Amino acid sequence: MKQKAKPRIAFLRDKAGLTQLELSRLVGVTESTIQNWESGRTGTDHIERIVRFCQALNCQVEDLIEYVNASPEEVSPKTSRSLSQIHDLLGTDEPTLASTPQPEVAHKGKVVRSNSNVS
Repeated sequence: MKQKAKPRIAFLRDKAGLTQLELSRLVGVTESTIQNWESGRTGTDHIERIVRFCQALNCQVEDLIEYVNASPEEVSPKTSRSLSQIHDLLGTDEPTLASTPQPEVAHKGKVVRSNSNVS
Protein backbone atom coordinates (compact mmCIF):
# COMPACT_ATOMS: atom_id res chain seq x y z
CA MET A 1 0.00 0.00 0.00
CA LYS A 2 1.40 3.40 -1.01
CA GLN A 3 1.73 5.89 1.84
CA LYS A 4 0.61 9.49 1.47
CA ALA A 5 3.35 12.00 2.18
CA LYS A 6 2.66 14.37 5.06
CA PRO A 7 4.65 17.61 4.92
CA ARG A 8 6.72 18.54 7.99
CA ILE A 9 7.15 22.16 6.93
CA ALA A 10 4.84 23.57 9.63
CA PHE A 11 6.60 21.55 12.34
CA LEU A 12 10.04 22.71 11.18
CA ARG A 13 8.85 26.33 10.77
CA ASP A 14 7.43 26.36 14.30
CA LYS A 15 10.62 24.79 15.62
CA ALA A 16 12.60 27.61 13.95
CA GLY A 17 10.31 30.19 15.56
CA LEU A 18 9.12 31.63 12.26
CA THR A 19 5.67 32.70 11.10
CA GLN A 20 4.35 31.69 7.69
CA LEU A 21 4.93 35.26 6.50
CA GLU A 22 8.53 35.29 7.71
CA LEU A 23 9.26 31.94 6.07
CA SER A 24 7.61 33.08 2.83
CA ARG A 25 9.89 36.14 2.73
CA LEU A 26 12.99 34.04 3.40
CA VAL A 27 12.06 31.50 0.71
CA GLY A 28 10.81 34.07 -1.82
CA VAL A 29 7.23 32.83 -2.17
CA THR A 30 3.84 34.09 -1.05
CA GLU A 31 2.39 33.32 2.35
CA SER A 32 -0.43 31.38 0.66
CA THR A 33 2.20 29.16 -1.02
CA ILE A 34 3.60 28.32 2.43
CA GLN A 35 0.06 27.56 3.63
CA ASN A 36 -0.50 25.25 0.66
CA TRP A 37 2.82 23.47 1.21
CA GLU A 38 2.14 23.02 4.92
CA SER A 39 -1.33 21.61 4.32
CA GLY A 40 -0.08 19.27 1.58
CA ARG A 41 -2.38 20.79 -1.06
CA THR A 42 0.60 21.55 -3.29
CA GLY A 43 4.36 21.07 -3.35
CA THR A 44 4.45 17.58 -1.85
CA ASP A 45 5.14 15.94 -5.23
CA HIS A 46 8.16 18.20 -5.79
CA ILE A 47 9.56 17.46 -2.35
CA GLU A 48 9.12 13.72 -2.89
CA ARG A 49 11.01 13.96 -6.21
CA ILE A 50 13.88 15.77 -4.51
CA VAL A 51 13.98 13.08 -1.82
CA ARG A 52 14.11 10.39 -4.56
CA PHE A 53 16.94 12.30 -6.29
CA CYS A 54 18.92 12.31 -3.06
CA GLN A 55 18.25 8.62 -2.40
CA ALA A 56 19.23 7.64 -5.96
CA LEU A 57 22.40 9.73 -5.87
CA ASN A 58 23.20 9.02 -2.21
CA CYS A 59 23.53 12.72 -1.44
CA GLN A 60 22.05 15.56 0.60
CA VAL A 61 19.69 18.20 -0.81
CA GLU A 62 22.46 20.81 -0.61
CA ASP A 63 24.60 18.61 -2.89
CA LEU A 64 22.13 18.89 -5.80
CA ILE A 65 23.02 22.52 -6.56
CA GLU A 66 26.42 24.17 -6.70
CA TYR A 67 26.49 27.82 -5.71
CA VAL A 68 29.08 29.91 -7.53
CA ASN A 69 29.86 33.36 -6.17
CA ALA A 70 29.93 36.11 -8.76
CA SER A 71 32.22 38.13 -6.49
CA PRO A 72 34.23 37.39 -3.33
CA GLU A 73 32.00 39.73 -1.31
CA GLU A 74 28.91 37.52 -1.73
CA VAL A 75 27.90 35.41 1.24
CA SER A 76 27.55 31.66 0.77
CA PRO A 77 23.93 30.45 1.00
CA LYS A 78 25.05 27.81 3.51
CA THR A 79 25.91 30.52 6.06
CA SER A 80 23.91 29.76 9.16
CA ARG A 81 22.03 32.60 10.80
CA SER A 82 20.63 32.96 14.27
CA LEU A 83 16.93 33.53 14.77
CA SER A 84 17.59 37.15 15.76
CA GLN A 85 19.56 37.69 12.53
CA ILE A 86 16.66 36.26 10.53
CA HIS A 87 14.24 38.61 12.29
CA ASP A 88 16.64 41.51 11.54
CA LEU A 89 16.72 40.54 7.84
CA LEU A 90 12.93 40.40 7.74
CA GLY A 91 12.48 43.62 9.68
CA THR A 92 10.31 41.89 12.27
CA ASP A 93 10.49 41.92 16.04
CA GLU A 94 11.44 38.84 17.99
CA PRO A 95 8.80 37.77 20.47
CA THR A 96 9.61 39.14 23.92
CA LEU A 97 8.19 38.32 27.31
CA ALA A 98 5.57 40.87 28.33
CA SER A 99 7.03 41.01 31.83
CA THR A 100 10.47 42.07 30.57
CA PRO A 101 10.86 45.83 31.12
CA GLN A 102 12.01 47.74 28.05
CA PRO A 103 14.70 50.37 28.73
CA GLU A 104 13.91 53.95 27.79
CA VAL A 105 16.26 55.95 25.61
CA ALA A 106 16.42 59.62 24.70
CA HIS A 107 15.97 60.45 21.03
CA LYS A 108 15.73 64.01 19.68
CA GLY A 109 14.76 65.33 23.08
CA LYS A 110 12.02 62.72 23.62
CA VAL A 111 12.07 59.67 25.86
CA VAL A 112 11.00 56.63 23.89
CA ARG A 113 10.83 52.90 24.48
CA SER A 114 13.76 51.06 22.93
CA ASN A 115 11.47 48.76 20.94
CA SER A 116 9.76 51.69 19.19
CA ASN A 117 10.48 52.43 15.57
CA VAL A 118 12.28 55.76 15.61
CA SER A 119 13.20 57.51 12.38
